[in-house]
Amino acid sequence: MVSGTKRTNSSSAGEEIRVSGARVHNLKDVTLSVPTGKITVFTGVSGSGKSSVVFDTIGVEAQRQLYSTFPWFIRNQLPRYERPAVDAVERLGTPVLVDQKPLGGSARSTVGTITDILPVLRTLFARHADPEHGRPSQYSFNNPQGMCPDCDGLGKSVRLDLDRMLDTSKSLNDGAVLFPEYKVGGPDFQIWANSGMYDPDKPLKRFTKKEMEDFLHGTGGKVTVKTKNTSFATNYEGLEDRFTRLYLKRDISTLSERKRETVKQFVTDGECASCGGTRLNAAALATKIQRKNIAEWAALQVDELIELLGKLTGATVKAIADNARVGLERMAAIGLGYLTLDRQTSTLSGGEAQRLKLVRHLGSDLTGMLYIFDEPSTGLHPHDVGRLTALLKALSDRGNTVLVVEHDPDVIAIADHVVDLGPGAGVHGGEVVFEGTVAALRKSSTATGKALSAPTKLNTTPRTPTGKLPVKKAALHNLKNVSVEFPAGVLTAVTGVAGSGKSTLVEQVFLAEYPDAIFVDQKPISASLRSTPATFIGVMDGIRKLFAKAGKVSEGLFSFNSKGACEECEGRGVIITELAYMDPVTSECESCGGRRFTDAVLEHELRGKSIADVLEMPISEAAEFFTEPALAPKLKALVEVGLGYLSLGQSLSTLSGGERQRLKLANELHREGSVFVLDEPTTGLHLSDVDTLMGILGTLVEKNNTVIVIEHNLDVIRQADWIIDLGPEGGTAGGEIVFTGKPADLVKHGTSLTGQHLKRHCG
Repeated sequence: MVSGTKRTNSSSAGEEIRVSGARVHNLKDVTLSVPTGKITVFTGVSGSGKSSVVFDTIGVEAQRQLYSTFPWFIRNQLPRYERPAVDAVERLGTPVLVDQKPLGGSARSTVGTITDILPVLRTLFARHADPEHGRPSQYSFNNPQGMCPDCDGLGKSVRLDLDRMLDTSKSLNDGAVLFPEYKVGGPDFQIWANSGMYDPDKPLKRFTKKEMEDFLHGTGGKVTVKTKNTSFATNYEGLEDRFTRLYLKRDISTLSERKRETVKQFVTDGECASCGGTRLNAAALATKIQRKNIAEWAALQVDELIELLGKLTGATVKAIADNARVGLERMAAIGLGYLTLDRQTSTLSGGEAQRLKLVRHLGSDLTGMLYIFDEPSTGLHPHDVGRLTALLKALSDRGNTVLVVEHDPDVIAIADHVVDLGPGAGVHGGEVVFEGTVAALRKSSTATGKALSAPTKLNTTPRTPTGKLPVKKAALHNLKNVSVEFPAGVLTAVTGVAGSGKSTLVEQVFLAEYPDAIFVDQKPISASLRSTPATFIGVMDGIRKLFAKAGKVSEGLFSFNSKGACEECEGRGVIITELAYMDPVTSECESCGGRRFTDAVLEHELRGKSIADVLEMPISEAAEFFTEPALAPKLKALVEVGLGYLSLGQSLSTLSGGERQRLKLANELHREGSVFVLDEPTTGLHLSDVDTLMGILGTLVEKNNTVIVIEHNLDVIRQADWIIDLGPEGGTAGGEIVFTGKPADLVKHGTSLTGQHLKRHCG
């Protein structure tokens, strides 16, 4: 690996951000200095305190101090940040935080809208489209002037599925309508049965065309409806029209959860038949530039769109086109050239979302800013990491301070300064164990230093497959009629640049072909705000039973969601006070001392520990404390996947994507003879933890399981038994199988980008 080059920036020479006495989360009174105008990378094992320093201390305090300079009426519209637990943070710049949180937005939010490039194209069409021009709003699917009237600009329509709703072999009186809300004898049912338009004892399949039309869409006339206590006259309304009005044309969130789930059983959603999924009305789609309408422009890949815009001539046209090209070229420069402007933001990965956020700042000439990045290499192929590091250096060279939380060696290599936290995770971390240059870090004895200097060797003794799991002629999205065999009984790494088709091949095609496979992704765990690792792996009930048996009391006492909760804070452990026009203040609950239970509950102990003591235990300690057969294996599994530093009672909302994935994996470690599919399991993992992960995956394989990982991490790829490499590039330039075989053969491949970087890594 290449060491970082020391760069100077005279505009910020000698200045530094000074953090004194930081105690956020597990930080142990941390004091450190960060040079301004430079790139500082924060390293350390998962849970060591990197994010606590960078985001929760420096980032939060920078935002809090900036917002405090605004007038009250502006501050009242902005997020409120509580002062972090720190003595002082000095010499902060104006902050820009680029994290991995989803971009959010509604179903109307697309890559084009979030980057503000689509509005430029709308202006281009409004001024220069043929046969007629108009206003930009006439090309917007978010405006009534441009949106498709049938799907309201969503591109999709939710419709009643009559095949699910009706049993046409039965009559109305025999229960032909299957929707529970329209049961025989009910008020809605009577509208149709008492209408007199058709025979309610006649099977629906024998209805004439007119009778069926009246039944589904008829209007007019009064129908008498009787209830238990009264009767009344109401207007006739066909079944399909009534269902659509009451359940599909309203905000479904206003329905009860039970009713929402029931409605979903009788509807189908798909591409809007009127607009073909383009979201726009006929008038907007009728005007074209270069023989393409605006929907066709938005459906082009970024790199294709750049080329098309370059063909436009004329001073005013070119001026607008160049405006759009600037933003598109920034996207291409950061490895997103395969995206399309019409892609919904909700479908983007965390890495793609973070890079799109970065695009917003690439054209800025502002200096003295404080840029903070959370693992910007997430989701990036090694081929694209070089583009990322060039952009980070460009931001710094403009006189900005760049702070990066990162595990990738190539990103660490560009640092002017490194802050390594540890030595371990959770209660074993929270200290600065190294500050200095990359070269000095490599020579240090910290976990990061040792990992950076450790030898990297290819797997020359791969396991022998026990069978084959074929996928034939896959043509979904950008896959080009791909046929490939996944070997059974071994560890396979599916590789390739972003957008090459990895996720499509594995997560959509392979999983559809083999639905019994266990898919372990990084999506948020469906749970309440009070859910914990203990509740997720199913040991909390067992722990409560042990306490209840020991104290001869009710199990409910040992739940901070139930009888045992502190009445003052309702089991939260803290009191949050909202002050008008001021930042919120969170204080420890004085009644329970932050322990969430009543004093009466805490008096009950199990082997000298209260329930609060147990929930505050690191999982590694809990695994030794609980030897019961119903608990010990599950806790041990959490330790095996590298989550021993988490506490049993920690909120799941605080976990990273990688931690969530390992938590899910811990629940499956006991399986044998299954197929596992993992989506980038190294996300958020320190270099030293990758070997631990490989040990876990190896154990799964030894238990006669098949393991398939979608991965960019070269340390995983080099240790895999088999590799399926897609590409050669992303988007339309991808979707092909570039290589299948052993790691030792991949490094000899002439055109594989993965092979080239693997050869460098192991050279």
